[in-house]
Amino acid sequence: MSKTRRLMRSKLSLTGARLAFGMWVATSLWAAPFSFTTGTPDSLLGALSRRASAGKLETETADDFILQQTTVIRQATIIGLVPLGTPLENIKEVEIEVYHVFPLDSANPPSGNVPSRNNSPSDVEIDSATRAKSSGTLGFSAAAVNANFFVGNTVVNGINKLPGNVTTHGEGSTAGEEVEITITFTSPLVLPPGHYFFRPEVQVTAGDFLYLSVPRPILSPGNPFVGDLQAWIRNSNLAPDWLRIGTDIIGGTTPPTFNMAFSLTGETVPQAGTPGQANCHGQSISALAQQFGSPDSAAGTLGFSSVKSLQGAFKLFCEP
Repeated sequence: MSKTRRLMRSKLSLTGARLAFGMWVATSLWAAPFSFTTGTPDSLLGALSRRASAGKLETETADDFILQQTTVIRQATIIGLVPLGTPLENIKEVEIEVYHVFPLDSANPPSGNVPSRNNSPSDVEIDSATRAKSSGTLGFSAAAVNANFFVGNTVVNGINKLPGNVTTHGEGSTAGEEVEITITFTSPLVLPPGHYFFRPEVQVTAGDFLYLSVPRPILSPGNPFVGDLQAWIRNSNLAPDWLRIGTDIIGGTTPPTFNMAFSLTGETVPQAGTPGQANCHGQSISALAQQFGSPDSAAGTLGFSSVKSLQGAFKLFCEP
């Protein structure tokens, strides 16, 4: 082979290697699994988070997370306490809601029934992001983690409006069975970049679910982030307002602040369209086909039951 031909082949090989490397980098940047966790329970707090039932007020506990890109969330976990000796099959229902941060989706100025609404969840949830076992939009399984788990304080009933006593200091320590509930969204959540609150509710036969706290700031193995807000709580008497569990209810000279034990997993879709834009749906479906190879592959990978279900979810996502 001549020197000229060897040089040309060498240049072609180098060009091919560069192209292959560029395609690998582009694919790596494009396909980005999403995973977030707040970490491990710290034994400091159990906060009530339950569905309404006979003689029991609905009570909601919420903690925040941030999405940097459009994300499809297909699974979540939550960790909490149920009464000692409770069979796992007594966990009957789970509902998940997602909220923007106040003042979005809220009356502003607020009612004045709480000390502050700054950095709270909004008044109402994001309708398109509500999922529940009873509606067939999620499934769940529960596993025992610790048969006898102690927490130093609880917030269950002492959730009051102003001018009543807001700082009730909590209702003291308790012990229960620590359980982890793994939630699979049969209709995955599709959310644009933003700051959100995650709110689970659990219905337990002959008992309640106390959502467990984790350290704030978040520690390893959790994923700390800038702008991490403290956990908030409300019951149906307080709604649409919320109280800060640490600052408002527990109080003290230096009030504690809490995060709650949850995790989220899914996939980012960096090239998805922008909600409210005319081309949002078409751009999003095109981005999914490019990212995953085809609409069928996208639906399967992201956890949708069909391409039709995937398209419907992104249609809702694109609505302003």
